[in-house]
Amino acid sequence: MKKTLIKGTGRYVPSRVVKNDDLAQLMDTSDEWIRQRTGIEERHWVPEEGGVGSSDLGLEASKIAIKRAGWTPEDIDFIIFGTLSPDIYFPGSAFFLQHKLGLETTPALDIRQQCTGFVYGLTIADAFIRSGYANKILFVGAEVHSTGLDLSTRGRDVAVIFGDGAGAVCLEGVETDEPVGVLSSVLHAQGEFAEILKIDFPSHKQHPIIDEKMIREGRHYPFMDGRLVFKTAVRKLPQVTYAALEKARLTVDDIDLFIPHQANLRINQAFAKSMKLPEEKVFNNIQKYGNTTAASIPIALDEAIEKQRIKDGSTVIFLALGSGLTWGAVVYRFYISPERR
Repeated sequence: MKKTLIKGTGRYVPSRVVKNDDLAQLMDTSDEWIRQRTGIEERHWVPEEGGVGSSDLGLEASKIAIKRAGWTPEDIDFIIFGTLSPDIYFPGSAFFLQHKLGLETTPALDIRQQCTGFVYGLTIADAFIRSGYANKILFVGAEVHSTGLDLSTRGRDVAVIFGDGAGAVCLEGVETDEPVGVLSSVLHAQGEFAEILKIDFPSHKQHPIIDEKMIREGRHYPFMDGRLVFKTAVRKLPQVTYAALEKARLTVDDIDLFIPHQANLRINQAFAKSMKLPEEKVFNNIQKYGNTTAASIPIALDEAIEKQRIKDGSTVIFLALGSGLTWGAVVYRFYISPERR
């Protein structure tokens, strides 16, 4: 049976580190205020002079993942790129990344699932691989948030949360009867709540698509109903986790590590409490990176492997909730070496 296995991972963040005290110079906030509400201590942003897009960050993460997978770019059958901050309005960043990898006609797909980009992307890749359409798929989640944030007191509730970065995962189909790879996936969306986390403009519903009044009102910056997002995440994430576990015929005790999207440390702590999970079973790194949206889980995955929190045969669950609203979870088991079978 064809199974989807992770063959290599990589992450890349810009070298510019922005601490909470740095933001306090730009807006009415403080290190204590940010830590208490989000758990974030610092984040990485692209250089102030600009010129760096999501595909540039994605390229660096991809190079690392491809090398670790033992691939060359020419081995890639398909590219899936998750981002809410594309290099330009259109076309998508997947095409820029494809060209930067030196590829000519490799199919490439952008997905706009925001914080759930990885769980949606992994599910799409698994379906493509199981169907035989593609066998080696590069998933990239990459974001450049910093250039589109309202760095004033008006925008502080959102601006302090986000960081820039990229994570890449090489996914390969392997014939095996072992219980490895993607074991289950559960995805949801509820457009009823699309308005609680969004950017209004530019909008093709309007003419012009953006004007001076909209800019003065800050409607080209992200808007978030933070309380409602928090309450919804705390309710939905445990539900979708249990659903994915049931589909995989596993229990909470079978999971070695939970890797949630890094939106807010308080959300992840509330999730862990509701699931009665010990601290060491939930991987968090938002303290260093902030919310990197589609890059969040692949960055965390790569770091968890590096820190040996994930080992041969580990069973993990990826879970996220984000704009759309969308939410989902994927249960994945890493390859089991012959001596452990």
